[in-house]
Amino acid sequence: MAIERATLDELDTVVDLWVDLATEQGPHGAHVRPAENRTTMRERLARHVVDGSVLVDRVDDDVVGFVSFERTDPDMSVDTERGLVSNLYVAPDYRGAGRGAALLDAAEAELRERGVDVVQLEVMASNTRARSFYSEQGYAEHRSVLEKRVGVESHTKPNDHD
Repeated sequence: MAIERATLDELDTVVDLWVDLATEQGPHGAHVRPAENRTTMRERLARHVVDGSVLVDRVDDDVVGFVSFERTDPDMSVDTERGLVSNLYVAPDYRGAGRGAALLDAAEAELRERGVDVVQLEVMASNTRARSFYSEQGYAEHRSVLEKRVGVESHTKPNDHD
């Protein structure tokens, strides 16, 4: 595996992979519109490429996976320095060979070099394959995000949660 920093010449390929990632998340309840966000993500990923926080996995000259990450700067005093893995994707034909784990390990190493103690990431609750993968990599649930559509009647009574 060739895990290296992405170049600006590879940006459009990385954006295409991001669109694939976002498209695959739709059935798991993601609200991001892949095609409509292509330009926004191109700009965001370009900034990551410039600052060295996009790594790619290459097979020959083809980019088959990527990870983007960043150090987070909280607006509150905290007891740890945190980083965020914002995207991790491996093309379907290349999955199951340790490429995702290699990309994640490389991102964690980069974040550690940037002074990060804890790495966070998000995964859709219904994406059992991804949740299992991240669990195998040592990630554990830290916080839960709950969601409800407004204007939709709840099927609980006021004290059902007691």
